Amino acid sequence: MKETRQLTGIIEREGNGYVALCPELDVASQGTSIEEARKNLLEALELFFEVADPSEITAIMHDEIFITRLEVSVG
Repeated sequence: MKETRQLTGIIEREGNGYVALCPELDVASQGTSIEEARKNLLEALELFFEVADPSEITAIMHDEIFITRLEVSVG
């Protein structure tokens, strides 16, 4: 039986496309649309889990990720 994990996907516009990042594992991908970037990130994560040694996953996994908006004074 396959295990599932809940991970974070951050997608941002970059130029004419989108970049998708999973901060827990520092895995990134890209696409021409938000949905394509999301799909490509999922594929990159699945491939990572297929080939990565469990000790490698444990070593790089960030267990707690907090995403928040910040208001910063500029100028």
